[in-house]
Amino acid sequence: MFILEFLAGSISGAVGLAVGHPLDTVKVRLQAQSAYKGIFHCVAKTYSHEGLHGFFKGMAFPVLTTGLVSSVVFGSYSNALDYLTQSQRGDRSQGKPASAAQVFTAGCFSGLVQAFVCAPIDLVKVRLQGQTTANRYRGPFHCVAVILKEEGPKGLFKGGLALALRDIPCYGLYFLPYEVTRKALTKSGEQPGTSAILIAGGIAGVVTWAFATPMDVVKARLQMSGAGGREYNGVLHCMRVSIREEGVRVFFKGLLLNSVRAFPVNAVTFLTYESLMKIFFPPSR
Repeated sequence: MFILEFLAGSISGAVGLAVGHPLDTVKVRLQAQSAYKGIFHCVAKTYSHEGLHGFFKGMAFPVLTTGLVSSVVFGSYSNALDYLTQSQRGDRSQGKPASAAQVFTAGCFSGLVQAFVCAPIDLVKVRLQGQTTANRYRGPFHCVAVILKEEGPKGLFKGGLALALRDIPCYGLYFLPYEVTRKALTKSGEQPGTSAILIAGGIAGVVTWAFATPMDVVKARLQMSGAGGREYNGVLHCMRVSIREEGVRVFFKGLLLNSVRAFPVNAVTFLTYESLMKIFFPPSR
C-alpha cells in the first residue's frame, strides 16, 4: 500500500509537470528579474531571444526527479492522514471522513517532508529557468557542480527556509479545499466523478497559489542570489529590500500567472492520482 501510494503520486506529478512547466518558467522570470513589463512582454521576449526552447529551460531535472518529489508529497499526505484518522486508505471512504484539522495537519506534514527533498531540485530548476542570454550552466548536473564548487553543499539549500515557509502551510491549504470541494460536488454515498475531481483539484491549486505567491517571490529571489541576481542575506533582508525598492505589490508578482497555471495543472494532477488509486485499490463492493 505504502509503495503504491507513492507510485501514484509520482506519475500524477509527472503529468502535472508536463502541463505547467512553460508557464512556470515565465513566472520565475517575472519574480526574479526586472527586465519584463508583464506576462506578455516576458513571453514575447523569451520567444524572440530563445525560441520555444526557452520555455522549457530547467525542465530536465524536474522530469528526472518529479517522481521522487510528487511521491513524497502525495505519499506523505495520504499516510499521515491514515495515521491521524487511524484508518486505512481503502476504508476511509466508508468510515468517518477526516476532519478539516486532520486534512490540514496531514497537508502541512507533506509540505515539511517535501521541502527537505525539493530544496536542491527547485534551486537547480530556478537557476536554469533564470538563464536568458548568458548560459552559465550547461545543464542540471553542471549547475549542481558549479554550486558545489562555488558555495559548497549548503549552497544547494539556498532559499530552503523560504521554500519551507511557503510549502508547510500551503500544502495544508492545498489538500483542504480539494477535500472540501470534492465532497461538496459528490452525492452522499457515491464516489466522486471526473468533473468533481477536476474542479476540486483546480480550485485547490488556485487557492494555494493565492497564499503561496508572496513567499514564492522571496524564494525565487534568494535562489537567484549570487547567480546573476541581486545578493540577499536571508528571507527578512530580501523582503525589506524588495519592499523598499518595489513596494508591497512586488510580493504578488506572478500571482495571475500562478492562478492561470494552477487550475489545469492541479486538476490533471489530482485526476491522475485519484484514477491510479482506484486502479491500485478498487473500492470494495
